[in-house]
Amino acid sequence: MGNNSEGMRVIGLMSGTSIDGIDAALVEINGAGFNLEARLVAGATYPYPDQLRHRILAVCSGGALTLAELAALDDSIAYQFAQAALRIQTDQASVQLIGSHGQTVYHRPPHIPQPETLARLKENEPGPISLGYSLQLGRGALIAQLTGIPTISNFRAADIAVGGQGAPLVPPVDACLLSHPHDCRCIQNLGGMANVTYLPAWDKRQPNADMPSIMGWDTGPGNVLLDLAVHHLSDGKLAYDLNGEWASQGKPCSPLIEQWLQHPFFQQPPPKSTGRELFGQGYLQQCLQEADAYQLTPADFLATLTDLTAASIAQSYRTFLPQLPAQVFLCGGGSQNLYLRQRLQHWLAPIVVSTTDEQGISSAYKEAIAFAILAFWRKHGIPANSPSVTGAKTAVAMGEIYPI
Repeated sequence: MGNNSEGMRVIGLMSGTSIDGIDAALVEINGAGFNLEARLVAGATYPYPDQLRHRILAVCSGGALTLAELAALDDSIAYQFAQAALRIQTDQASVQLIGSHGQTVYHRPPHIPQPETLARLKENEPGPISLGYSLQLGRGALIAQLTGIPTISNFRAADIAVGGQGAPLVPPVDACLLSHPHDCRCIQNLGGMANVTYLPAWDKRQPNADMPSIMGWDTGPGNVLLDLAVHHLSDGKLAYDLNGEWASQGKPCSPLIEQWLQHPFFQQPPPKSTGRELFGQGYLQQCLQEADAYQLTPADFLATLTDLTAASIAQSYRTFLPQLPAQVFLCGGGSQNLYLRQRLQHWLAPIVVSTTDEQGISSAYKEAIAFAILAFWRKHGIPANSPSVTGAKTAVAMGEIYPI
């Protein structure tokens, strides 16, 4: 296992399932192994050009494209990531590494194929296939060439190769940055999808204090359904509901929420992960059809979708956690949605809900910070996935390094 005590400046790049832009974080990392500190030097979000964003959304919705178009899209995303890295630098010579998550366009958790799938593969006589598959575009080799900075990307592949979900990958970073010596905590990310990290009490300052067995999984939809619904209900005029102001004018429909919470994903025990493939445009259309019977106003429908995110998180905690946390700290774009925060506080009461900003970690850039740290660990050969989170058979070093 690698070891490092000197400071390093690393850029973390991240674009989530909301596909609203590239979060870039320039991070100064000090420490060694899992006992480290990270200081955000600069953070910014760089929106995708409209045409590129629409292309990505189309692919994520199942749109067909040729291999040549796929290659061109991969390059276009890599170019935007490289530009984000170049723009966030305050001193180019001081940046030693880039960690780029890339843009997820397809995510399939581990599963056993249906008989018809195996029949198509029979020519090669495969054994039972259970590996997942996850595709992030924006290849690290091009980012490294365009920036002149060594780049680590494709983090999920190594975890998937040893039987993991490939997600979520951030919980070990949460443990390092946000654990408490005496209290258990939950760190709840509210991106396009929502995911939780459960942190048992851990005092990493104690000698030989090994990281405890953390938990983490995708709880379900975060902002993605809300953003899709706002775009639909506004006839394309709005991309999202600022501060949840539109939804706050409505009244949640309890029978619908109870019906939607019966979705098999919410009943599935961890490890588990999801994406637009399950909670995307198709699911929104199903929700709209099921809401017809209740004659909801647009505000009522948005309030009900907001409650689905909040209630599914609370249900997940009460069903799968060994104990409820003392505190919940939010991060991601949804942490800025005041109405969603209010509904989470309602569903999780009496647990206090706040943001990671109160712990000195930017809620807006925490995921980008995490991929800077994951790149730091990869550079030093430190296995950084968490088998207790992803279901992987073993801990592995994650990410491909360019140039080698």
